[in-house]
Order: sequence, then structure tokens, then C-alpha cells
Amino acid sequence: MVAGEGVNRECIARVRGDVQGVGFRWWARDQLGRLGLTGSATNLMDGSVEVVARGDSAALDRFVGSLRGPRTPGAVESVEVHYRDLP
Repeated sequence: MVAGEGVNRECIARVRGDVQGVGFRWWARDQLGRLGLTGSATNLMDGSVEVVARGDSAALDRFVGSLRGPRTPGAVESVEVHYRDLP
């Protein structure tokens, strides 16, 4: 699958914990590419990271699972996720 093909869903994840200055954004963007998703990862002023991902539902579910996984850089305390269907 080419990144951006089959885009039908979006998720916005707010990741809290020790996730800034530890390579988390680079890792998240790498995971997006590996799963054929598009999106971004942005540091927020409160120390959390917002990750936006777009693609098919199955890949999004795998991505969200990886945010809580043992290979995630830093120390994730919580992940708040919101999904929406795209036109």
C-alpha cells in the first residue's frame, strides 16, 4: 500500500508521560510509514505529544497499539485516542 492510499479514517492520539526529548516523535513518524499511514507527531506545551494518523482502520489499530507497546521510546503514562471517519 502506498502512503495515503485507502485513507478512510483518522485518529488523534494525545500521549502523556516522558515523551519529549527521547526520540518519540521520530519513532512515531517511522511507525506511521511502516504501517502505510500518513500523519504527524507534534510536541505540545504541556509536555505531551499529539499524533495524528490517517489510513485504514486495521493499520490505525496496530499503530495505536504500538503507542502503548514495550518498544515505545520514553515512558508513556497514558494515551487518549479519538477516531473519526474521513469523507
